[in-house]
Amino acid sequence: MANREALSIIRAARAGQADGQLALGKLYLFGSAGLPLSLPTALHWLERAAQQGSAEACALIGENIPYELARRSDRPLAQWYQRASDAGVARAGLVLAQLVLGDGAGADAAAAGPAGRASALAALAAAAQAGLAEAQWLLARQPGGAATRGARGAGLLGGNGQGGAALPRAPSALLDAAWAAGQRDLYLQRALPLARALVLAADSAAAPALAGADIKLLSRCACALDGAADNPAGEREARRFRELAAAGHDRHAQMALGLWCARMRADGTRTAVGAGSANFKKAIRWLTMAGEQGLAEAWYALSRIYIKPEFSQRNVLDAHRFLERAAEMGYRDAQLECGNAAWRARRGNETNDVRAVYWMQKAAAGGCAQAASALHKIAPHGLAGALAGTPALAVRAGHPLLAARLELAALFHLSRAEALLLDVRSADQGHCLVVDIRASYGRSKRRLVLVDTVQQRQALDRIGRVFDNVDCGPGGPEGNYRQRLYRLKTLGTVAVAAPRTGGAGGQRYDLAA
Repeated sequence: MANREALSIIRAARAGQADGQLALGKLYLFGSAGLPLSLPTALHWLERAAQQGSAEACALIGENIPYELARRSDRPLAQWYQRASDAGVARAGLVLAQLVLGDGAGADAAAAGPAGRASALAALAAAAQAGLAEAQWLLARQPGGAATRGARGAGLLGGNGQGGAALPRAPSALLDAAWAAGQRDLYLQRALPLARALVLAADSAAAPALAGADIKLLSRCACALDGAADNPAGEREARRFRELAAAGHDRHAQMALGLWCARMRADGTRTAVGAGSANFKKAIRWLTMAGEQGLAEAWYALSRIYIKPEFSQRNVLDAHRFLERAAEMGYRDAQLECGNAAWRARRGNETNDVRAVYWMQKAAAGGCAQAASALHKIAPHGLAGALAGTPALAVRAGHPLLAARLELAALFHLSRAEALLLDVRSADQGHCLVVDIRASYGRSKRRLVLVDTVQQRQALDRIGRVFDNVDCGPGGPEGNYRQRLYRLKTLGTVAVAAPRTGGAGGQRYDLAA
C-alpha cells in the first residue's frame, strides 16, 4: 500500500506536474516500499514526463525500458530513445535501431521515413562503437551501403576497410559467447549469413583480404555445419568455408581440409565423407601447413598417412618421425603409440624399454588409462620393507655411501643386492631407474623403477651427488659385494630372515634388526 509520500507524488503526477510524473515513474521503475516494481507503469509515467520536455525521463526510458516492452506499445516511442541516444545513452541507440530498423511491425518502423532510418542507423553505430555486442550484431546484419558506411564510422570494418566490397566485421563478443557456451545452432543462426556474405565477397573480382575475425568465423561455421544434420548442401558449403579459412592460414581449417582430402579421421580410420577417392598429396600439403603452425594432431595424422598400405609413397621412417614430433608437442595418442613402438622394439635393443617408459609416463600424465596400465606391467612396483636399517645409523658409523644406499632402497623398494651393488649414476635416467646388477649378481634380472614424485626426484639428485667421482664397481672404495654385505651386517642393523619370493630380482629377503 502506498505511503503518504507516494500518495502525494501520485496526486502531483495525476495533476499533470512533470516533476511528479518523473518521480512516480522512478518509483515504478526501481520499486519502493509503497509501490511495486512495474516497467509498463513506469514507461507510462516517464513518457508523460518526457512529453513535457524532461530530459531525465528520456534518459531513463532509453537506459531501462527494453525493446521487448517498447515494441508492444501502440504509441511511437522512438523520439524518446532518439533524445536519450543524442544525450550519450548507448543502449537507447540499440533499442531505437531495433524499433525503426526491425521487422517493420511496430508503430515506430511504420512512421519512420528515410531520415528516421538514417538517424537510427547512426545511433546504432554509436552503440556498436560503445561496445554493445547486440548493437554490433544488428549493425552487421544491415544490408547495403548504409550499413557499411555506418560500420565504417563506428570503426567496425573487417578486411582492409576500402571500397564497397568491405564487409562489417562479425560481432565477435556475441558470437564468441555462443561458441564458448556450445550453442552451435545459435552460432550458425547468427554467423551463417555473415559467412555466406564473406564467400560472395571472396568470389568477386575485387575481393578484399579477410581479417582474422572473418577467418575464424568461416572456420567455426564449417565446424558447426559438420555437427548439423546430414545435408549435402551444408557439406559443400562447409568445405568452401574451410578452403577460404585454410587459405587464410587457419590451422584448424587446414587440419580439417587435409583430413577431408585423405578421407580419414585423425587416427587414420577411414571415413565415407566426400565423393571420389582420397587425395593424399593434397592432404599432406594441408596437414603439413597445420602442423607447422603448432597443431600436434596434424603431425599425428600425417604419420597415419605414411603407414597406409594404399599410399604410394608409404614410408615407415617418415611415419615414425612425424609420430615423434606429435608426441614431443604433447599429443597424448602419439605419446602412447611411441611408447608401444619402443616397447615392441626392445628385443633388438633392450634400452628401448627406457624410452617406452618415458612416453608412457607422458601419456599417463595426460590422463591416458591405457598408458597407466602399461606402466604397471613394464615397471611394476617392488616389495616394500626389504631393508630395515636406517641411513642415520650408517652415517654415525662413518659409512655415508652405505647410508645413501639404504635411503635409496627405502625410496624405491630395492632388494638387498640391488641396494648394495647399484651404480647410481648410470642407473638414473631422469624419469626412471635402470636396476641392472647382472654383472655382479648373476641371479638378478634387469628391471625399471619409476621416479614418480618430486620428492623422489629431489632425493635421487641428492644421493647422486654423494656418488660423484666415486667408482661404484668392485675396485672402488666400497669393495666387492661380500665386503659391502659384511659392512652392512657388522653395523648390527639387519639379519637375514627367511627368503621370500617376489619381484624381478629373483628372491627377496626380509632383513630385521
